[in-house]
Amino acid sequence: MAGRQPAYLQGVGRGRGRGKTKGSNNVARKPGSDRSSSSSSSSHSSPVKTPSGDERFLDAVALHKASAQRHLDENNEYVSSEEEDINDEEILRLMVNSFNCGAVNGDIQDLGRTQEYLLTSVQAKANVCLVCIETIKKNEAIWSCCGCYSMFHINCIQKWVREGSFQRANFEDAENKPLPWCCPKCRHEYEPFDCPTRYMCFCSKEQDPSFDPWLVPHSCGQVCGKDLVPSCGHNCVLLCHPGPCPPCPQTVKVTCFCGRQPAETRRCGNRQWSCGKTCRRTLACGHHACASPCHAGECPPCEQTSEQSCQCGRTSCVRPCAHPVFQCSLVCGRTLSCGHHVCEVVCHGGSCSSCPRSGPRTCPCGKTKFELPCTEDVPTCVDTCGKMLDCGLHFCTQKCHTGVCGVCREMTVKQCRCGKKKREVQCCKEYLCESKCVNMRDCLRHQCKRKCCVGNCPPCELTCGKSLSCRNHKCASRCHPGRCYPCTLTVTLSCRCGATSITVPCGREKVTKPPRCSKKCAIAPNCAHPERDPHRCHFGRCPPCQQICGMKLPKCEHKCPEKCHIGVYSKVQIELVRKNPWDPKYDTRYEYVDKPCPPCAVPVPVPCLGKHEIAAMKCSVAAVGSCHRPCGRTLACGNHSCQLECHEVINAPDDQAVSTALYGCLIRSRLKAGETCSVCEEACLFDRPDGCSHSCLLPCHPGACPPCQQMIKMRCHCELVVRYIECEEWTHSDDRERDRLKSCKSRCPRKLPCGHNCKALCHPGSCPNPKRCAERVLVRCPCKRLKTDFLCNEVQAKMAKVECDEECLQHQTLVNAQKAIEEDEKMAEERKKQQQELEEFERKQRGKKRKPRKQKAQEGRASFVQTYGRFIIGPLLAVIMAMFLFYLFKT
Repeated sequence: MAGRQPAYLQGVGRGRGRGKTKGSNNVARKPGSDRSSSSSSSSHSSPVKTPSGDERFLDAVALHKASAQRHLDENNEYVSSEEEDINDEEILRLMVNSFNCGAVNGDIQDLGRTQEYLLTSVQAKANVCLVCIETIKKNEAIWSCCGCYSMFHINCIQKWVREGSFQRANFEDAENKPLPWCCPKCRHEYEPFDCPTRYMCFCSKEQDPSFDPWLVPHSCGQVCGKDLVPSCGHNCVLLCHPGPCPPCPQTVKVTCFCGRQPAETRRCGNRQWSCGKTCRRTLACGHHACASPCHAGECPPCEQTSEQSCQCGRTSCVRPCAHPVFQCSLVCGRTLSCGHHVCEVVCHGGSCSSCPRSGPRTCPCGKTKFELPCTEDVPTCVDTCGKMLDCGLHFCTQKCHTGVCGVCREMTVKQCRCGKKKREVQCCKEYLCESKCVNMRDCLRHQCKRKCCVGNCPPCELTCGKSLSCRNHKCASRCHPGRCYPCTLTVTLSCRCGATSITVPCGREKVTKPPRCSKKCAIAPNCAHPERDPHRCHFGRCPPCQQICGMKLPKCEHKCPEKCHIGVYSKVQIELVRKNPWDPKYDTRYEYVDKPCPPCAVPVPVPCLGKHEIAAMKCSVAAVGSCHRPCGRTLACGNHSCQLECHEVINAPDDQAVSTALYGCLIRSRLKAGETCSVCEEACLFDRPDGCSHSCLLPCHPGACPPCQQMIKMRCHCELVVRYIECEEWTHSDDRERDRLKSCKSRCPRKLPCGHNCKALCHPGSCPNPKRCAERVLVRCPCKRLKTDFLCNEVQAKMAKVECDEECLQHQTLVNAQKAIEEDEKMAEERKKQQQELEEFERKQRGKKRKPRKQKAQEGRASFVQTYGRFIIGPLLAVIMAMFLFYLFKT
């Protein structure tokens, strides 16, 4: 239901009716409708916005969807899981993923019998419990036999064990030891304590595994991990699975049976292999070689024949070479060494043994020795037997005798099995006290109560008897701790006529609604119509008759157009006769009442002002008016519709089409607006092209937006010039064209690795051909006298070189001589400087000569007036003169 909607919930229609519908604020709208509604509400003064017919229809659809979803959620839990098959191909692929070790397409050819059990377990209705003969569902508790791997309901197998133990109770031994029980299918024998009490997964790692549609039913999803059979030292790598574990998928290096071929890498489960060549191993006869192909196990017997004699040598015959030693049927018959007896052994090899009656012999008790000839029997002695009896505590007290000693009859003090009491009894008998065990059994509800119990209390054999979750039945399993498993029985619920029924788990019949029957209701009508409206079988009273009354009205020629009002189930108040003031005045009850026909209300088709619909109005009050819907006509922009309340449209292009077409079938958004419709004042809402971030400068308009003429400011590739490019030209250009537009067409200012400027125009990325610089470079000879111009790329390739000539050598000689003269002058000047520094140092060491001080004549200090008089007298005279002139002019 959450994925795909039913057919009756798909699509969008148009609603009728007026007024605001509940939930209309949540109706989805087109992009930009919120802005248009907000702007229209701000520009117009209408206090309340009336929802359109589309909005009311969408509200009704949403309510229907929610109701259908609730209905499916309520009935979803009763859908039987046995009717759905899980994704068996995906489950098998996941199961054998670790087994195949990278095999192509999930090959499961080496799974053996496990493949059959996996395919059976994931198919619906493939597993049947052999006890109750019912299909085992994927979410029911089961028990799996370890012999035949068959599945049974855990409640059924517990019942099987319990009833089998009751039937064989008379055959139990004296120690009250329970007998084992067997699997219902393969008769595999189990001990009494092996009776299952908990629902476990196949690998017994998880209790009560939950059903997962992506796993094998009744599996925990973990790695099996069981030891493989036959034992090879590896464990099962499949996920928890039914049936036996597959052959070992591990790889080992093994040789063939005969060992002549080199070892091959094979799966551990198929490690034995034959090379197909002749075995050639020496057979048991020691004369011939094995001629069979390379095989497992011992070589077959030799098939050759030869003349052979028996062990005594009296008979010879042709026999298989594989059996060279044989005995004939003749008794040896040779006389023994005693001379009185003969050998009674059948044909044998070698010499006969000595006479068994010769030599010293003892009496039966072994206490007396006799030296008698072999012809006489040994007598018994007069001493007691003295042999240890079977009890291991006492000795035989009879006289020396032949044969077996009897049981021990000695009286001894024995302790009972539980160790609580002691008593003197015969040694050959076991003493059991009458004390009953008070320990709790495994159910933790009942005491053991077995006489003389040693603590190994047997499992509880009583029935649980607790009320199941259905509250209708009691648990029939063996008494157990914890919660009981859910009831496995089902209840059938039928409709009123009994033609339709459903099966629900026991206990759910009280809260489950009866099934919906597809048959028609057969109850006779209680109104004036011959038949009821056809409806399906139901419980309770029939729905009101929805047929038209059709009776002729008394004041006009019309027939009653209302629904049938004969036999209407209505609330009726009956006035009562009160005997006391506190008695009720009216009695309220529901009865079938015949109501009179209402006044004539035959609908007359009257269109609204905006011609949205034709309203059916009473013929007496028929008048043209507004339907209070938005106009809905498409404005000149072609993107928005008129939001004014239903009004009369003047000079609309579609007036002729509206007048001639059926009003109820028109779609308002396809009709053109007239002169009285509103004017669109919205901005353009069309999406901009990819890469354009500017808004359309035009108001809301039809058709595509004009090309964007805004200029984009960006730096050129060399980052020196700011480029202004039209947005339309930039967004519709490819990478190569954008590189051209971004270039400033000036010379690139970057320097090449050689140090010269790049001669290419403004370009992206690194400069082209840095090793092909064509600038002229001045190259000098080693002495720097000669010089020649070369191309920069030749200098970089070290192909430019200038050699010195003879004049360069002569010039170099003169230069070297001049340098030698300068060095000598420099050394002489350095020695002179050092001599001066030495003399100065010696002078400073001798100290300075003091000279007499000179007396300085004191000069007279000038006064303040002498120093600053000229700066004060001048400005003061100027101020006095200005005041005088001001006074003069004022007077």
